Amino acid sequence: MMQVVWVVAALALVASVCCVADDRSASPRPATAEEMQWWRDAKLGLFIHWGPASVRGVEISWARIGHPFDHHGHETVPAGEYDQLYKRFDPEKLDADKWMRMAKQAGCKYVVFITKHHDGFCLWPSKLTDYNITNTPYKRDICRQIADAAHKHGLKLGWYYSTRDWTHPDYLQGDNSRYNDYYHGQIEELLSNYGKVDILWFDHVCGNWGAYRFRELFSMIYRLQPHILVNNRAARFVFPTKDQPAAGLLDFVNGDYETPEQQIGAYHIDRAWESCMTMTECKDGGGWSYRPDGRTRDAAECIKILVSTVTGDGNLLLNVGPMPTGEIMPDQVEHLAEMGAWMKQYGGTLYGTRGGPIPNGAWGGATRKGDRVWLHLFPWQGESLKLPALPGKVASVKTLTGGQATVTQAADGTVVTLAAKDRHAVDTIVELRMER
Repeated sequence: MMQVVWVVAALALVASVCCVADDRSASPRPATAEEMQWWRDAKLGLFIHWGPASVRGVEISWARIGHPFDHHGHETVPAGEYDQLYKRFDPEKLDADKWMRMAKQAGCKYVVFITKHHDGFCLWPSKLTDYNITNTPYKRDICRQIADAAHKHGLKLGWYYSTRDWTHPDYLQGDNSRYNDYYHGQIEELLSNYGKVDILWFDHVCGNWGAYRFRELFSMIYRLQPHILVNNRAARFVFPTKDQPAAGLLDFVNGDYETPEQQIGAYHIDRAWESCMTMTECKDGGGWSYRPDGRTRDAAECIKILVSTVTGDGNLLLNVGPMPTGEIMPDQVEHLAEMGAWMKQYGGTLYGTRGGPIPNGAWGGATRKGDRVWLHLFPWQGESLKLPALPGKVASVKTLTGGQATVTQAADGTVVTLAAKDRHAVDTIVELRMER
């Protein structure tokens, strides 16, 4: 994972495709509003990037010198050395139950775990390759442990899967059909052997449109997990060619939601979206996997990112990178616990809400549910703060974080006044009950 541009690539229609067993796979939006509701309400998920790269404390996949395509400048480990790191990967202190308890206590409602990144290493005992967890000193199925613990703690389960594979001999070779068979087979394993899977989080593809069988893939996905949600990256950055012109659009590969990366998405209420961001901040833009050279964002910063995301009508998928021992960095655990304490007190202003009714900004933002609007106000200078006009009359005002705010409405805006001593250091929350 590195920073990407949030765009929708033009996708060409495949002339020769298999029959669709489930016609939902031909829908521009496979998930119904009812199927999306839990995700819309959840607001916060935990992303976990992990693998043999943690042995060296380098960026997962991107540190491998000589990787093809995409971003360069992060390579620090020769390919021959990187590809042997799995032989030293032995996370004996892994406690998946502890991880999931941590996620739940932090206020997360779902978890997305990296099953295979671009380097091709599989954290489950895939029958389709020897480059998997079975052939490490650890040997045990990590995906099984994650799935069982997530189900036990009532967390929705998501699998991340990179369609790219920089070490597979058949990747983008010839017509790519052998690699299609391989990765479709791996998706089948992941969706068949671990109980209910709620999210399939693809990462970007490379090559031409004709090198992939997306309709066949999606038909299988919905056959195995009928109510699964799929992000928008299953076919991202696969472009048409002269032989495969953009004669039409297979909209279902755009998935159920957008995925702005390492940035907070813009206010947008018509299309579901989820910002994925790292707790570890690195100067090179990475920090997805274990990077001891990075800076850990504290709870206040993470809360502000979450609030900015939810008031924009999005979800936040907050990433941690476990250490090679199987433990999560102590400062990340500490800050997630602090975040969870805040969510326990104020999460009701985020969970189950929608962003708005006014666009968010540097000042903070608003969430809404029923006749309630919650203003989330970041620290400001001066006596009062002027916001855009609210579409309705305020019936009552209550300050959830202390003190008593006053709200004055006019045609050109809404003014909130609160003494400086009563403003919260991170997020001052003012609850408005609207007349309608």
